Amino acid sequence: MHSGAQRELIPRDDTLQMIGALHSLKDRLVAAAEEYQLLDDTGRVPAAPPYAELLQHAVDAQALSRDVVQMTAEFARGTHSKSRVGSRVLAHLATATTLSSHAGPHFAEAAENALSLPSGPADRQYLDNRMVIDHATARAFLRRTSESLGDAVKELDAHLDFHRFFPAQAPQQSPAPPPPRSNTRHR
Repeated sequence: MHSGAQRELIPRDDTLQMIGALHSLKDRLVAAAEEYQLLDDTGRVPAAPPYAELLQHAVDAQALSRDVVQMTAEFARGTHSKSRVGSRVLAHLATATTLSSHAGPHFAEAAENALSLPSGPADRQYLDNRMVIDHATARAFLRRTSESLGDAVKELDAHLDFHRFFPAQAPQQSPAPPPPRSNTRHR
């Protein structure tokens, strides 16, 4: 059992590197969710919502999603994804991939609603509400994506704790060569 559990270990340096990458991406997602605002300082939809700015939210969300997908694909291709902890990390990354893919389209729909020309006050109210819902939903997808990445980090942190049960392996050294044989002959 001891050797089987030890074979399941993801090397400490690889684990730390993955945790760092996940934290960085998680922080970018949280920052985007907080930065992307639709409502003005009074909490109302602006009279002329900025289409270009809303469309940029969609562009940025797509770029973040691409980074999540790329990180997930790289981890899935690696040998560590086959271990028990690796499969749990991969499940969280897969969830993050799915969630992140929904943010961009919702931001794009919010931007599309900003361009729609209402034919009356009821239409304006409907489009404003639709725009707010789409924008808020997109931001929620960014937050939930960051939470899934955080769950992957928790798995890796627990895995680092598991490392302490196994002594650090010293690099294998080849045995010393035997001493040279004397070449003296007996007559």
